[in-house]
Amino acid sequence: MAAAPQRLGRKKPVPACPNPLFVQWLTEWRDEAAEKGKKTQFVYQRALGSLRRYPLPLHSGREAAILQHFGDGICRRLDERLERHHAEQGADAPFEAVGGANPIMGRQESDTPSTEHHSSNNSSASQTAHEDLEPLPTRKHRAPRGYVPAPRSGGYAVLLSLYKDSMSPHSRGFLTKPELQRAAQPLCDKSFTLSDPGNRYTAWASVGTLIRKELVLKTNVPARYSLTPQGLALAQKLVAVEQAMISGGRVPESETPQSTEPMDPAGGEKLSPERQLLDSVLGRQEGAAGGSEGQRPPNPEFMLRPGLFDIILCVDFIETMGGPGARKQDLLAELQRNAVPFDVRKLHVGDFMWVARERVQPCPGQLHPPPARELALDYVVERKRMADLCGSIIDGRFREQKFRLRRCGLRHPIYLLEDSGSAQHLSLPESTLQQAATSTQVVDGFFVKRTHDLRESVAYLTIMTRHLSRLYGSKTLVSCTKEESQGRSPFQPYSDCCTLMTFQEFNEGAVKNKAQTVREVFARQLMQVSGVSGEKAAAILERYSTPASLLAAYSACPDPKSRDKLLSTIKCGKLQRNLGPALSRTLSQLYCSPGPLS
Repeated sequence: MAAAPQRLGRKKPVPACPNPLFVQWLTEWRDEAAEKGKKTQFVYQRALGSLRRYPLPLHSGREAAILQHFGDGICRRLDERLERHHAEQGADAPFEAVGGANPIMGRQESDTPSTEHHSSNNSSASQTAHEDLEPLPTRKHRAPRGYVPAPRSGGYAVLLSLYKDSMSPHSRGFLTKPELQRAAQPLCDKSFTLSDPGNRYTAWASVGTLIRKELVLKTNVPARYSLTPQGLALAQKLVAVEQAMISGGRVPESETPQSTEPMDPAGGEKLSPERQLLDSVLGRQEGAAGGSEGQRPPNPEFMLRPGLFDIILCVDFIETMGGPGARKQDLLAELQRNAVPFDVRKLHVGDFMWVARERVQPCPGQLHPPPARELALDYVVERKRMADLCGSIIDGRFREQKFRLRRCGLRHPIYLLEDSGSAQHLSLPESTLQQAATSTQVVDGFFVKRTHDLRESVAYLTIMTRHLSRLYGSKTLVSCTKEESQGRSPFQPYSDCCTLMTFQEFNEGAVKNKAQTVREVFARQLMQVSGVSGEKAAAILERYSTPASLLAAYSACPDPKSRDKLLSTIKCGKLQRNLGPALSRTLSQLYCSPGPLS
């Protein structure tokens, strides 16, 4: 008797999972815990099994508390992940798995069809049953859906802003965080800096997803953001979709040109379709002021109006801890006695500085008020006792600190010399310390304030705080980046507006151990040589930007005498004096001697 035929496929189709996102996230957390060898993998596994058996959709992690094995921690983590998902995809994002995940209830569906063998003892019954059954339809394998951010979401705005920057002829190949937030904000319905009431995430949370999807590359400190090849391809697709919408007449009236053939207002020429797209979707930059070569002033990230901010003295935490405890606490006690508003924090350059802090009000429905935005005023103080000054001169920190203060972006660096005149029992003579202070003021352009003790130093900081409150209190403060601050006009006492850096960008830009270029390392190397100041090092770098270029120039010299004179004619300083033969010979011996220097 012939064997019964095999029946392919399932008897009953498996229903679709009503909570695919929660299943996907729990699976990811379970796998992460398993990779790290944590026992929480079993907690997630039990919760995952309970969720797969639940037949109704859940709209929040709090609703999942009715299921078995769902504690407060898992429910809270699901709510936080759901908030971030809405911040990245938009509030009306579809509630489905991201990246083609297709979780199902119960057993995982296999691509290989299952087989059922019927007994040969009842072959006739099996034959009849097989003939009565209709063939089951084959399930089509759905291709994984790639990540595509929703229109007007944070990821959408970031991709288009980086794409726009990459197309600019003046592009540096990257955008910093403030620049990217400022460029992307007009393209997003959610704020990149302030969270909505009841939501802890801003639109900036989408950048983490773009980095994980390898669409955006983050490098350097402070961070620089640029598009990867995959991100560039996705941004081009988004632009193509917008261009198709423009061609189909489905662009909002506020974004469409008024004429049928858009003209360039600067030159009167017809705009290309790609230029039309960028102008309508990303905003026009060129031709806004001053002809076709003009550039519209960049939009500030935020502004602080008069009466809506306070001037706060920022104290480096090193000034309040370590060393003699009594002296550290006396500093804060004196500031409190003088009613100076201050804040102790980590400063990467300087010991004291001032910020304009926004006054914020608590929002309804939020436990804490939103974070206050801060702008760094153009004054920074480096405090030195005479013993500290002596030690920094000996170990070489004195010149490096002055170099970093000049490059921090604040225009008025101040040296506060405490215990002035008491140079007894120090390893350097008093004349050397006085010469260093005079050189700092005359040559380097710093303002040097001499005080006798801690109380007089605090009195000076108190007077400066009150002076800056009067100076900036009646002005509108406009934020800018560090690059923009280098080209700003000097402070105008009678002007109603002032441009300042954000405190975050100032402090991140002053990080001492940040990633440095070869040129920066070469400059610091030159400044370790006795007699090479910052100006002399900069003059050498203008002609030889790297050690390799300098060594190549030394190799091209015909004899040792010409090598010793190679750098002697380099002009440096305000008076454009020659570097000199003595210093040129010292550098030649440093870089050309094969053995140890004598």
